[in-house]
Amino acid sequence: MLRWTTPRSAFRFAGAFLLTLILLSLVASQAALAQVKIPDEAVLDQREITQLIADGELLEKEGRWAEALTHFEDAARAFPEVAQLKEKVDTVRRRYDVSRRYADRSFVGGMRNLPADQALSLYDDLLAKIQTNYVDSPRWSDLAYRGMLQLDAALFDRTFRQVNLKGMSEEQIADLRRQLWQSAQIDRVQNRFDVRAIALQAGQISQRISGMPATAAVLEFISGAAGSLDHYSCFLTPDQLNEVYSQIEGNFVGVGIELKTQDDALLIVRSIPGSPADKAGILDGERIVAVEGRSIDQLGSEKAADMLKGVIGSSISMTIADANDHQRDVSVTRDRIEVPSVDVVKMIDPAAGVAYLRIASFQKTTTRDLTAALWSMHRQGMQALVIDLRGNPGGLLTSSVEIADLFLDQGTIVSTRGRSAGEDFDYTAHQAGTWRMPLVVLIDANSASASEIFAGAIHDNHRGTVVGERSYGKGSVQGIFPLGVANAGLRLTTAKFYSPSGQAISNRGVTPDVIVRQVAKPVDGVTILESKADAALDAGLEAALVQLQPAQISNRAIGQR
Repeated sequence: MLRWTTPRSAFRFAGAFLLTLILLSLVASQAALAQVKIPDEAVLDQREITQLIADGELLEKEGRWAEALTHFEDAARAFPEVAQLKEKVDTVRRRYDVSRRYADRSFVGGMRNLPADQALSLYDDLLAKIQTNYVDSPRWSDLAYRGMLQLDAALFDRTFRQVNLKGMSEEQIADLRRQLWQSAQIDRVQNRFDVRAIALQAGQISQRISGMPATAAVLEFISGAAGSLDHYSCFLTPDQLNEVYSQIEGNFVGVGIELKTQDDALLIVRSIPGSPADKAGILDGERIVAVEGRSIDQLGSEKAADMLKGVIGSSISMTIADANDHQRDVSVTRDRIEVPSVDVVKMIDPAAGVAYLRIASFQKTTTRDLTAALWSMHRQGMQALVIDLRGNPGGLLTSSVEIADLFLDQGTIVSTRGRSAGEDFDYTAHQAGTWRMPLVVLIDANSASASEIFAGAIHDNHRGTVVGERSYGKGSVQGIFPLGVANAGLRLTTAKFYSPSGQAISNRGVTPDVIVRQVAKPVDGVTILESKADAALDAGLEAALVQLQPAQISNRAIGQR
């Protein structure tokens, strides 16, 4: 089992690209889609809420489920008191899960064709892992109910209907829904075997009434069970499981671009240097408007993004539009892409010896990449260091601990607590190999999970200055569990983590020592700075210079003696 911390919303690392979702926040991501522009001190205004709901429902009507989900998640975070927004998040997430799976080639081409008994075995394995490893004791009746809700959502989905309910009228589908709910005795569910029985019965009824394969119904129960536990647990198709492993390893096969949706196109957030896309002349800020001659509007963003995946040496044609909407056709040959976790390294004040580096994610190679960067900057005269974690959605728990240990010579780094004793750990720093220069850490609202472990360790141990915005507030650890059937997997919350001071990170985040916001506001006990081109970086440099002054004075005093 891998111990993973990236938020689910950032968890979209595809074989051909990194589809970045707004961290409502991640992690998952993993990374944004149609971010809601809401001020930090939003006033609870019914007209504004009504407009937010209307805007989200328009995205729903257009079938833009990923964007609708991000929209409602951001709105619910801004207005946590509004129950209707939370309900919208749950409803849209179920529709998004269906559309995402039915755009996934590994699901459509393989899992959907599993024999019903193998699908039930997959469900058994998933439920057993939840029973043994989930951070809280599962409520089995809730899992059964959520499975029914997930199947119900699928029955409204156009693609699901085309694949599984050909020839069924609206009246026939409505009758199927009625019979499914009437037969489901959720109140009698006591254990995971009762949950399995509900799924089996739903599959049999669906097959008898509509001819829909029982497997299709069971797979919706599987997705519903995993996805209903919390925002970070989810079922992983074979391709999604492989994407997790690629993200952990820091390499994948693809064209080498990071994407987000933008209207009827895919916006290229970043063309990775040295990648096939970069070599083909694809630039940051351009848009993919068609793939293999079919428009993004026609394909849908999920399907179009999935088409970018493929094997090494295969080619994909794309129509690219620049900022002036001039279009050109580009053919790109897929290759293996190495994604550095430390992707910017430079001296930002050579005279004072202030170095800067950006950690994009915490993966297997991060400790190696960071150590190499530190020695490189040491040779250039590094006297202080600014580490940028803004937008970092997290990654491996062990990687964040190793990085914190590079800068701490003693004390607790992070503690994890789970339902089983095997999830209880206290990670502590070691004196050997510690870098002792003045340290500044930059964070923002999209710095999540593993980023918060590192920033919290530096903050609570008074090792450096944390600058920026309050972090995301994702304080749980996920295990990545392969399942025994169909090469699928499960992302499951197994523990919660706490900063060295004992503070839970969930829904709290890490509060910086120096706060930098878009609008300057007085806050008791902290410093607020007005934003400029990059106010956080400017504030970080200033904090590094302040930390350097006592060391420089001490060095001069030693020289005088």
